[in-house]
Amino acid sequence: MSFFSSTSGADWLIAGLGNPEPKYDGTRHNTGFVALDYLARRWNVSVTKSKWQGLYGIAEIDGHKVVLLKPLTYMNLSGQSIAPTANFYKIKPDHVIVLCDDIAQKPAHVRIRPSGSAGGHNGLKSIIASLGTDGFYRVRIGVGEKPNPQYDLAAWVLGKFPPEDAKAIADRLPDIEGACRLLMDGKLAEAQNKYNH
Repeated sequence: MSFFSSTSGADWLIAGLGNPEPKYDGTRHNTGFVALDYLARRWNVSVTKSKWQGLYGIAEIDGHKVVLLKPLTYMNLSGQSIAPTANFYKIKPDHVIVLCDDIAQKPAHVRIRPSGSAGGHNGLKSIIASLGTDGFYRVRIGVGEKPNPQYDLAAWVLGKFPPEDAKAIADRLPDIEGACRLLMDGKLAEAQNKYNH
């Protein structure tokens, strides 16, 4: 694999959202980390270099130079890692793909969008503020709704998955990889038609 100097750009940035401490492993909010770790394994990349308040690695996939990033800022400040990384590698917002959890969807449902509001997701809110636009791809991975309206949202997203939900999400990870490849090839409609379910 060839690495490029700091004066070079990259084609794409894929960021998985989550919280960095071990106590958050396996929680709903860390689904983006799980998805990014899967991409790193599939693409044989170590996401271990430290910069821009995150861990990153560089892959060459289907002719694209791709930065894989795990922000370590905690979820609500994700943009403070993503924006400087994109800026350094001269990656435009419309070549940023964000992998994140979505409480509005059933566990393991996937929704791919090229833009849009944060929908109450504080990680996306931070990225929109830091990039100055909502025009970046997001692959939202369902983690299920709160069991009732009174249930504390933070307690829900920081709660651990029951085994059946964790397995359902693990089973969708190859689809998420496929979606990322299609998005990088400019095939949004195909990615949505194939994987939005």
